[in-house]
Amino acid sequence: MELNQAVDNKSIEKLQYDLVRDNLLQFEDLERAREIAQVQNINLGQALINSGLIKEDVLLKFLENKLHIPYVDLETFQIDKKCLQFISYNEAYKYRILPLFEIEGTLTVAMSDPLNLFAIDNIIERTGKLIEPVVSSEKCILKKINEHYDIKDKVQDINTQNSEDYHWIDILHKDSLSEERIQELLGAILKYAIKESAHELYFDRVEGGLSVNFKHHTNSNSTGIIPELLINPFISKIKTLAGLDPFVTEIPQLGKLVFNVDDIELTASVSAFPTIAGERVSLKIYHPPKSLNKLGFDMDKIDALKNALDKPGVILVCGSSLSGKTHIIYSILSELIKENKIVMTLESIIKYKLKNIYQCELNENVGFNLDKAMRFIEFQSPDIVYFEGISTKEGLDFFTSLTIKNKTLITEFLADNMDDLRHKFSYNEFQMFKSVISCLVFIHSRENVEIFDSEALMKYLS
Repeated sequence: MELNQAVDNKSIEKLQYDLVRDNLLQFEDLERAREIAQVQNINLGQALINSGLIKEDVLLKFLENKLHIPYVDLETFQIDKKCLQFISYNEAYKYRILPLFEIEGTLTVAMSDPLNLFAIDNIIERTGKLIEPVVSSEKCILKKINEHYDIKDKVQDINTQNSEDYHWIDILHKDSLSEERIQELLGAILKYAIKESAHELYFDRVEGGLSVNFKHHTNSNSTGIIPELLINPFISKIKTLAGLDPFVTEIPQLGKLVFNVDDIELTASVSAFPTIAGERVSLKIYHPPKSLNKLGFDMDKIDALKNALDKPGVILVCGSSLSGKTHIIYSILSELIKENKIVMTLESIIKYKLKNIYQCELNENVGFNLDKAMRFIEFQSPDIVYFEGISTKEGLDFFTSLTIKNKTLITEFLADNMDDLRHKFSYNEFQMFKSVISCLVFIHSRENVEIFDSEALMKYLS
């Protein structure tokens, strides 16, 4: 499996111990694969194959025998392209499912997880077809999805190898308005952003066109101008791919863009905001969470985080803009949460699916905002709550009060350095919040992350 999106595979989860009983795997290897799956945010099947603990063809044959569902090798199979209309690209990619052919109202589909009844029921309800699943390689399904579906539905895969002298502006040799041309332009800009290690992009209307700006920390620099002729189709394409309404320009919209770079899936939040000069579009790129060891956390720091997760209080992750606060929080959630803990998140955009975490995406369009989430989340009895940040005094007081009810909170806070943090925490509004911080993670740089317990923090801030 070559993408980093974690997609549950209920078939393998259900039959994992049968692998041991059938002598295809040692129990110790199964436990090792489970740990790998949790740390790397991948499903158990991916972990078994990637780590070489079992060959993919052996695992597929095992599923075929246990589930009594035939296996199909997609590398040698010719699909009926007319059946692609029954399952959208997003649906196919989300569920790892590919329509193969239809006979008398029954649609045969290739699935890496044929026990995903939610996916099957969803397609039955929408299409009115009976569904006949067959087992196929997840890797092959993804490959065929990319081969057969119209690229208009997604950003083309990006390869950054041999791109030392690459610049997105090099493709602006003609002002073509074709969809393929606009999509190529977006892919080129994203490729250049990855090459330049830019995590925030801004598209601003200026005289003569649309300025493409990359932000590094607090500095924003223009990397070139998209000609006036291409502005409307370019912004429309970004909004469409991000699930936004391209015809709505008078109100803010927030969406999500998913694309592959060097076989790694990246997520970007896309924000469209009206100004008197026209819509301003910003894009923030999030990389998949890494293990805390790879982020430079030694065992002492990891133990400090584990202790903080086991008691009421606030775990506060601080740093400057684009320092990687969200990235570290995702790594903590994907690696250090105990199985008996109920964890919920409140996020404007869910960056990556986290195993055994109840992630909630706020949606102003249907009234599910932070205010409503605050009023109802206690009924879910979470042990740990992650929220992106609080912008109101009422919100700050509410989440602070949850610590008194034995909850552990994780959130992030913008501070350029420790002196800046001390200054901001000197305001009266933060007195209660400051008193319930059990652990502070301060990101000075990617190579320098400092952790304070509550006692050390109080000494520093007093």
